[in-house]
Amino acid sequence: MKAHKITMLGTGLIGMFYTMTLHGQRRRDRVHRVYSRTEERARAFSAEWNIPNWSTDLSEAIQDPECDTVVIGLPNHLHLECVRLAAEAGKNILCTKPLGRTAKEAKEMLDIVEQTGVFHGYLEDLVYTPKTLKAIASVRAGSLGDILWVRSRETHPGPHSSWFWDIEQAGGGAIVDMGCHCIEITRNFIGKDIRPVEVMCWADTLVHSIEAEDQALAWIRYENGAVGQFEVSWAFRGGMDLRDEVAGTEGTIMLNHWLRTGFDMFTTGESGSYVAEKAESDKGWLFPVGDEPNALGYVHMFSDMFDAMDAGAPSAHEDFYDGYVVNAIIDACYASAKSKQWEPVQLEWRGATDVKKVGTAKKMHEGKEIIKDELMPDGRTKRILKDLESGDISEIIL
Repeated sequence: MKAHKITMLGTGLIGMFYTMTLHGQRRRDRVHRVYSRTEERARAFSAEWNIPNWSTDLSEAIQDPECDTVVIGLPNHLHLECVRLAAEAGKNILCTKPLGRTAKEAKEMLDIVEQTGVFHGYLEDLVYTPKTLKAIASVRAGSLGDILWVRSRETHPGPHSSWFWDIEQAGGGAIVDMGCHCIEITRNFIGKDIRPVEVMCWADTLVHSIEAEDQALAWIRYENGAVGQFEVSWAFRGGMDLRDEVAGTEGTIMLNHWLRTGFDMFTTGESGSYVAEKAESDKGWLFPVGDEPNALGYVHMFSDMFDAMDAGAPSAHEDFYDGYVVNAIIDACYASAKSKQWEPVQLEWRGATDVKKVGTAKKMHEGKEIIKDELMPDGRTKRILKDLESGDISEIIL
């Protein structure tokens, strides 16, 4: 298999996590050139991660003839320019989340990669965590029946870099930063072929002196009747909380990715050591993460991207179209937060157009629909029934 040489755009936290993943566990794909907007950071990052070349010139970094892939890990307002330059250079393009600040920006990037025919991958790591991949596989196998409701939560004390807090550079606040993760998680469980129809969203700035929102809740209604829900906050104290819940007609899945890792430690020491991303203390009860890149999905994400490249596929499982759909939902969230009403999701839809409403299968008992069976404390089973003609509700003991 081909060993890919990569241009890494960005030397912040995400560039570090990406490079750590790509250079970890004796992997063959390597960062060959790194770009930073400051020479000091470019030099330091290059030395730290044993990268042979560095640049402060964006075009030079992207056009490096030895590199076949460009990974974009820069602030949101720079994504479009990077995609345009990389597509013109004929490079494979992998872009961090969110794809754009708006659906219009994301659609422009999608059009660019499709018109030039370059490979494109959307780096939405949280749909690639080992727990999430196994949960999605269970859902696809039918273990939960029809998916009715998916709730995704990401909260922490706030972003690590100044540009996140600037609404012009970022395109928004907690919604565009973390809601993008949650939205794509709900799409993967409900089905990416199911159209998101409308959104109801509340957002506010409760704690920080910024123009963007630092708290938000949203409900996304899909065409088959399923609902995706997200909760995001930049003011949650106690570290980073990543949780997902999936409810179906035949079962439930609950995932806790970060605050409860299975690694509990108590200390009053003075080590000053790193615990986990967004951890607020290194004393008291701590919940360290053994392998952050793997736990956050980066390992499986990059494997999927480069496997797709090697197979000659046009894009990965998560591509720029997915990023565009997410941005369209985010646009509807901001519109709803402003109007205080349900707002439609405006996008050029490519998925299914005739879908079955979830939960439509009926189970019958002597001509009546079974609403519920429940095992009682005395060991008997009570069955709740509905008469389809009269609508009357009754119960029997089996």
